[in-house]
Amino acid sequence: MMKNIKKWILASLVGCAAVVGFTACSDEPDSEYFYTFNGEMMSEYLRNRPQYSNFTKIVERARLNSNQKRDAKLMDMLATYGHYTCFVPSDSAVQTYLAKRGLSSVDQLTDEDCDTIALTHIVANIYNTMDMTQDRLQTANLLGRYLATSADEADGHPVVRLEDKAYIYYELQNDSVENGIMQPINMVIEKSNSYVTDIIGDNERIKIFYTAMKATGVFDDLESTPEFDPDWDPKAHPRYYYRSHVWSEVAWVPDTKKNGFTIFIEPDSVYQAKFEEMGISTSEGNLRAVYDLACKIYDETYPEDVNKPGHAFDQLKDSVNPLRRFVQYHILNRYVPGTSDLTPLIMDVGNGIRESFGIDSRVINPCDWFQTLLPRTMVKIEQLTVDKDNKGNDCRGADASYVRERFVNRRYAAPEYKFRGSLIDSKVETEPVHDALNGHYFYVDDLVVFSKQVRDEVQNQRIRMDFSAIFPEVMTNDMRLKGNPLADDAQGTPDESAVPKNGRNFYFPLGYLDGVDFNSTCYLVMRRPHCNFWSWQGDEWNLFGDYDMTFRIPPVPYSGEWQLRLGFCAIPTRGVMQVYFDGVPQGIPLDMTKELNSEMYLGDRFVSDEALSNYKKMTVEERAEEQKLLKNLHAYRAGISTYHFGANSGNRAYFYGDNGTYRRVLCQAYLDANVDHYIRFRVASDGKKGNNNEFMLDYFEMVPKSVYGIDGDAEMEDDL
Repeated sequence: MMKNIKKWILASLVGCAAVVGFTACSDEPDSEYFYTFNGEMMSEYLRNRPQYSNFTKIVERARLNSNQKRDAKLMDMLATYGHYTCFVPSDSAVQTYLAKRGLSSVDQLTDEDCDTIALTHIVANIYNTMDMTQDRLQTANLLGRYLATSADEADGHPVVRLEDKAYIYYELQNDSVENGIMQPINMVIEKSNSYVTDIIGDNERIKIFYTAMKATGVFDDLESTPEFDPDWDPKAHPRYYYRSHVWSEVAWVPDTKKNGFTIFIEPDSVYQAKFEEMGISTSEGNLRAVYDLACKIYDETYPEDVNKPGHAFDQLKDSVNPLRRFVQYHILNRYVPGTSDLTPLIMDVGNGIRESFGIDSRVINPCDWFQTLLPRTMVKIEQLTVDKDNKGNDCRGADASYVRERFVNRRYAAPEYKFRGSLIDSKVETEPVHDALNGHYFYVDDLVVFSKQVRDEVQNQRIRMDFSAIFPEVMTNDMRLKGNPLADDAQGTPDESAVPKNGRNFYFPLGYLDGVDFNSTCYLVMRRPHCNFWSWQGDEWNLFGDYDMTFRIPPVPYSGEWQLRLGFCAIPTRGVMQVYFDGVPQGIPLDMTKELNSEMYLGDRFVSDEALSNYKKMTVEERAEEQKLLKNLHAYRAGISTYHFGANSGNRAYFYGDNGTYRRVLCQAYLDANVDHYIRFRVASDGKKGNNNEFMLDYFEMVPKSVYGIDGDAEMEDDL
């Protein structure tokens, strides 16, 4: 029944329904941009319907949760211009909530209670029920929290549930007002105000992992990390005006600087099965048993630490202790509120196709790579979308039924690799809760470990990362892929309103991004996504000015020879920069005005076709010969899975067939997996070339020699 309900919702998608999933999370409009419509506003809707009188009283007392206007009334905002969705509980629903708290009247609620309740139920974006197809709303509510969504049935109708508790009344859903949409619901929505460590401790299904967190001190590490940076003040930074290619734009600094965590946790039943399978005794308790399990895994990964004092069972908080490493590797250094955010977001890309933004998921499984709390390690999160790889090998194996599901550290490409990984459970539970103020946790059905096999086989591959995924602050503070990708802004005067129609661009002052350093004449900008820009996943990062920027690259899984590559689009308005690896200059400067059909690269030998028909007609030998030629010139075409599309037509333009979108080898060097490594970009243009020396950072690749070191005839690195 659940599958049929989900199919019913998906089949009802029309037009640009997916667009709202990418619209910017609106902050409070400045009063100068307020104006009132002649029709019924959200405030009037509430006041004109006595069945919502209790919630209306709550909203009347509530204040906006804004640093700029702490005393502004929420109801005043709902009487003005904006784009909002209000999940409005009936009077009976509010009375049920009050009774649960031992109260009989709304008047007994504190002002802070009213703030929390009202702001929980309002989202600064417009959501029709047909748009609620993922496991959460893609815009946070006015408290900055995400509302989980799921398909269900109630009163004989398909409905959308919120937080697996409340549901939207089928007969009353999608009631439009001038400044948004009303979604009447059957109960008051509640979100946990606890930290992620506390909600894990409340869950009886995951006591073994919780006990290990406490014993190893990882619990204390999370507890001692402040939710917000107390020194961050966005008002101290003015807007930045710039020009990227032909677009005049404005960027804001981030509204917040939060810290957060995402944790993958095996239920106790998984551990008990593993203890039995691996012959581990539980006679000394589960903590000793999971320590012994960790030793079996991590002693192979870190054999040099086996005889160190910190390895012992009575030294569980030591940095080399296998159980501490085991727990740390389960935790990401960022807040990811739903499974849909663990891989590039899915949207309607036209022609009836829904897939990860800018990734042809018919030829490659979308994936993201994220750092964990275990120093210098990452996890690979992969979504199953492909039946066979480019060699015709089965890519799903026994998991063929898990279409669109996501796994941790999966690599299934028969016959070489058959590592299933851990399936991430995407369901939302009523109790216990999984989402907290500073983090979220997911169940997984198998161990999440940085084992020797994961290191040497699963992660021994090309690692491609969008720059917006490299820095955890971008995801934790809700900036990745925000905005309307189907609409461009005017090329003349940028939208300077507090709530730009199509979303905001951001720039990052020195000190905001961990591991990034630059000079005072540099501006680092993240441009919001555009479906028709030559930017992978629609967004891109730009450097402006006389920049000199250094950033810590993501960790590699093992020591060895690696290529570091930069994916970008070459256009005439960009400049030239010199690359350094760990302080050493690398080759000739990178000129972002040179395309693949220039004499610097292929010249008139470049085969260009947006549909790739010409390229696919080339023989394997011809393709391998071209790749070898480009490789000698320190360049590669973009992958054939990368593309952008027309907002109206849905037609795809693949990056591989364009002469401007390619990958440049930044360096080829030995990388020690046990130390941090840095890439430095220093301006090398003469004067203010192009748009103030504009330099584009789109995506980053780390490629082991096992992948790039292809030398035989008719052999080539895969071009996905």
